[in-house]
Amino acid sequence: MTPTHLPGRVAIPALPSPPSLPEQTRDAPAPSSPLEHFNTAPADDVEPLLLTCLRSPRWAHRLTAHRPYPTLDALLAASDEAAYDLTAADLAEALAGESLPALPADAYAAARTALSAAHAAYEARFGHTFAICLDGVPVPELPDHLLAAIRSRLANDPEEERAVTADELRRLARGRLVTHLRGAGP
Repeated sequence: MTPTHLPGRVAIPALPSPPSLPEQTRDAPAPSSPLEHFNTAPADDVEPLLLTCLRSPRWAHRLTAHRPYPTLDALLAASDEAAYDLTAADLAEALAGESLPALPADAYAAARTALSAAHAAYEARFGHTFAICLDGVPVPELPDHLLAAIRSRLANDPEEERAVTADELRRLARGRLVTHLRGAGP
């Protein structure tokens, strides 16, 4: 280091040059987050992923078209808004891709039979599969929670059930998006 001398000033040593990085390190792209990948991936890659979250092409296209999202919360807010805007036909399309949540392998045969009968009654009344988000429900409580929810919702009138179902689909999409973007999804 050579000190720099200016008249009437204290000598300040020059700063050393930063160490040189190996060529491969300088040119390597920074690791991207799942959200960055979501924001920059081609639409043809993103829409199929979104359709695993909610089987509504309109919803998936809307989320894809409005990228980039600055944060996961912004993406989830956009997902909610797009789900709230689904038409009856969009909801029917999304519901066609849903299936009844699976019971734990050790669930009693009586629980499976009761659930099957309740689901059949639900489908006969409303014309579509039962949709419910079970995030946060402990596995041992799944059969009872699922059966109670179906029985409770059988009392809804069709318009009320349409609103409840739309909200459950919104919650399912939100949970699946979070799972995919945290790296646990495909």
